Amino acid sequence: MGSHLGNTGLDLVNTLVNIYLFLMMLRFLLQASRADYYNPLSQSVVKITQPVVRPFQSVLGPVMGRFDLATLAAGFVLKVVVMVALLQLAGVGMPRIDSLALAAFAFLASTILDIYFYALLIMIILSWVAPRASHPGALLVMQLVEPIMAPVRRVIPPLGMLDLSPIVVFIGINLIDGIVIGSLIRTVASGTPALLAVF
Repeated sequence: MGSHLGNTGLDLVNTLVNIYLFLMMLRFLLQASRADYYNPLSQSVVKITQPVVRPFQSVLGPVMGRFDLATLAAGFVLKVVVMVALLQLAGVGMPRIDSLALAAFAFLASTILDIYFYALLIMIILSWVAPRASHPGALLVMQLVEPIMAPVRRVIPPLGMLDLSPIVVFIGINLIDGIVIGSLIRTVASGTPALLAVF
């Protein structure tokens, strides 16, 4: 996600926006995984992201089922607006619309994969050092990764104390990131290379 616009201020803005988008996609995934809404960390994520999500909720309505479309749409629009603004400020000009939309989609998908990657890493570490941890953060991580772990466990059940499912999920994440996201980024680069500077 690093960018080189030739301006430290623009780089900083891009980084801060990307961190905020990370929290928005975390909110989306917490809803999708039916994580505890009243967990203090869940509440913090909702409060931080609500100012941007609220206008989209008024158009798309409240969350129905697992998928919070308002948060997803808000993240997409925010990334598009910020990419356009940063490129304009950097003097690059207006990028192609199709490349812009594809870059925003690729960024959000990559962010979701990053969240799962870090959550799995934390879950593995916790399973070694604090397998019965009751901290709100630990509980939230377990709830977040369970929907992607459960289908793998049904196919590859734990072998005694050894659970191979995290390894399989890690491989899946890397394959999707390398093949799917990599392909999207290459397409963006071939259409509007300047967009990679604000990815």
